[in-house]
Amino acid sequence: MKLTLLVVGKTDKTYIKQAIEEYTKRLKHYISFEIQIIPDIKNAKNLTNSQQKTTEGKLILSKDYIGKEVHLFDEGGKMFSSREFAGFIEKKMVSGLKELVFVIGGPYGFSNEVYKQAKSKISLSRLTFSHQMARLLCVEQIYRAFTIIKGEPYHHD
Repeated sequence: MKLTLLVVGKTDKTYIKQAIEEYTKRLKHYISFEIQIIPDIKNAKNLTNSQQKTTEGKLILSKDYIGKEVHLFDEGGKMFSSREFAGFIEKKMVSGLKELVFVIGGPYGFSNEVYKQAKSKISLSRLTFSHQMARLLCVEQIYRAFTIIKGEPYHHD
């Protein structure tokens, strides 16, 4: 199985980029993993929140999702413990799924069309994070899930 994290906009904070790169490097020992970046929308300041979500949604939906399962990181989603999230990923791996795609949207969330395409919504926390921090947290939790699946000592209960 391949695992993809699709994100809207670039990460411009060097310290966050470095941490994401470190966890991405670690993840490659467990699974084919990549981060795909949808570029920031030009002139987003001239768009309403709704227009920005719609524009971002079209870019997200322009990806080929055949044989892939899409899950959105969304504040209204289901919350998992780290062990539960590891179990979620492990079930997807043994199901024969070709590719698992997690998506982090823009600052205003997702368009209705993107919500319709997604299999589920997952919440990182009831807290609010910047999109750059959310990316780091997602990559770290995916890495943590694989160490749990493999029984490695990274995660402590």
